Amino acid sequence: MISRATENFLKSIYDVRNERGWAKTSHLARRLERRPASVTNMIQKLAASELNLVKYIPYQGVQLTRKGELAALEIIRHHRLIELFLARVLDVPWDRVHEEAEQLEHALSEYLEDKLEAALGEATTDPHGSPIPTRDGSIPNRHSLPLTQIEAGVEVRVVEVYDHDPQLLRYLGDMGLYPGAEFKVLVREAFGNSLKILRKGKSYSLGEEAIPHISVETV
Repeated sequence: MISRATENFLKSIYDVRNERGWAKTSHLARRLERRPASVTNMIQKLAASELNLVKYIPYQGVQLTRKGELAALEIIRHHRLIELFLARVLDVPWDRVHEEAEQLEHALSEYLEDKLEAALGEATTDPHGSPIPTRDGSIPNRHSLPLTQIEAGVEVRVVEVYDHDPQLLRYLGDMGLYPGAEFKVLVREAFGNSLKILRKGKSYSLGEEAIPHISVETV
C-alpha cells in the first residue's frame, strides 16, 4: 500500500515534470507548499525505498520510475473522475471540484471507480479539460498550444485550464471560458502580455496572469 502523502507526492512530481521536464526540489516545494529541505528528505527516502517509485539525481531533480508513474496516473484518474462526477451529477461549481476531489481521491476503491466510470459514460476529460487517464495508465496525445503563443487575429477553442486556483476559475467562468468555448484574439497589448479577446460578440480583457494557464487549439 502507498500512503496518502506518497500518492500526493507522486502526483506533484508527475505534474511538475510535465510542466518543466525535470521535477526539481524547488519546484516541488512551491507546488506542495513545503520547505525545500523537507521535500529533499522525502525524495531521498522514496528513492531508497524498495517500492521503486522514483529516481533521484542530486542537483538535477527527481523522475518517476514506470511503477511510480503508473501510481501517479492512478490517483490522477481517481481525481479527475471524481471531479467530473461532482460537476456533472451533483452540479458542484468547477472552482470547487478540485478541492473536493483532493479529499476523496485516496479513498476511491476499484469498485467505486468502475461505478463512476460507468455512470459517466465515455468520459475522456474532467471539467477543466484535463484528460482522464485510462485504467492502463495511458493518456491520449493532444495538440493544444498555450494561449501565450497565439497571435492577434487567430480564432481558438479552449482545450484546458489550470485547475489549482479557484479564483482563476471564477474569473474565467465569468467570461464563459470553459473547455470548448471559442473566441478570437483581437489585440495583444504592446506592454505586458494581456489580451483583448472577442467571444460571442462581446470583448473582454484577459489579464496577463491568467493567460499562461489556458491551453487552446485553433479553430
